Amino acid sequence: MHARLGDVLVRMGVLTAAQRDEVLGLQASSGRPFGALAEEMFGVSTKAIERAWAAQYSEMVGQVDLAKERSDTVVHELVERRQAWQFQLLPLRFEDGHLLMATTEESLPRAMRFVAWAVGVPASFVIADENALVNRLQAAYPMPGGIDTIRALRQSA
Repeated sequence: MHARLGDVLVRMGVLTAAQRDEVLGLQASSGRPFGALAEEMFGVSTKAIERAWAAQYSEMVGQVDLAKERSDTVVHELVERRQAWQFQLLPLRFEDGHLLMATTEESLPRAMRFVAWAVGVPASFVIADENALVNRLQAAYPMPGGIDTIRALRQSA
């Protein structure tokens, strides 16, 4: 069984177990999302909720070995080089009607927002190791500086 969002927030030190239980109690009676309640009740930041959600998602799907992932270079045209590096995402291929994208756990929330806003096709994500992703990004979207470029783009965003 995969960890629930509240458990991840406790593990991250954002909530105590007692606070998690309090949120769960209100969630059971209101039906509202855990993250929204945690924000309201205990001032948990949206960024912390996103980090916890990304960690939860990563635990559920696991990490892929990008060296073994098949890639269709035609889908690279859906994302510009700057966007691929800035949002740290790599289009891999269409699979079951969805664009399969690789990103890192850390970049998942931003990558998902970007894809929903800018790409315009249904997408699903796999989680990859940052170094492996940088290597594949460099092959698909050559950029001087590689990982240093990602860090600079993150700071400017």
